[in-house]
Amino acid sequence: MDLEGMRIVVVGGSRGLGRGLAEAFAVRAAKVTVVARNAAAVQGPGEQPAVTAISADATDVDAAWRIMEQTRPDLVIMNAGAEPPMERIDRIGWEAFTTNWNVDVKAALHWVQAALTLPMTPGGLVVLVSSGAAVQGSPLSGGYAGAKRAQWFIAKYAEGLSAELGLGLRFRVIVPRQMFAGTGVGDTGIAAYAAAAGRTFAEHAATWPDMTPRDFGDMVADLIGRTGLAGAMVYAVRGDTGVTVIE
Repeated sequence: MDLEGMRIVVVGGSRGLGRGLAEAFAVRAAKVTVVARNAAAVQGPGEQPAVTAISADATDVDAAWRIMEQTRPDLVIMNAGAEPPMERIDRIGWEAFTTNWNVDVKAALHWVQAALTLPMTPGGLVVLVSSGAAVQGSPLSGGYAGAKRAQWFIAKYAEGLSAELGLGLRFRVIVPRQMFAGTGVGDTGIAAYAAAAGRTFAEHAATWPDMTPRDFGDMVADLIGRTGLAGAMVYAVRGDTGVTVIE
């Protein structure tokens, strides 16, 4: 896929992995629109290439449809998500347990529905950013792992429906298989698991490969530009092993 001039929407792109993705696509001359609650945080002097910022709640179904209609993207990256409440399964309440279902899964559903129903132009690609927790679980983060796995099912259902209706759209999943220090979700997880293991934050962070959000963004952008994610549905990304196919 030629990224130059491509219309790309990054949902949840003001910080962390989403920001790394937005930066990576922007420097490759794509036309990047970032959707975030705090649009003012998207563009800082000298911090990243110019992108268009739209302030919206990713879980707002009306916002999803409106922005999809306005931007008519070739590629949508769904990265919006909440920091998971960290607590053991015997201590966590239902509201905390369902935090990521009410944000990560809800947002994914609304944007995927908009892509299918508008619909996006044939050849369009929707990528949901999941988590390694969806593979091996995460016992200290409540319903987070299940929510991130649910995104896989949404992508698979949408892929099947696109084929059935002849829409020509593709739905894919990117799985970061490590924690990233300096991001909201990463710092939350590292701190909780470090405490459980009797380590300092720095000690536990050092158990993961060295990889920044921008490194992640570059790896994903290069993968999409090189392959269009045509070969598989779910891809893992990790600092030491690079990109591998999960399924």
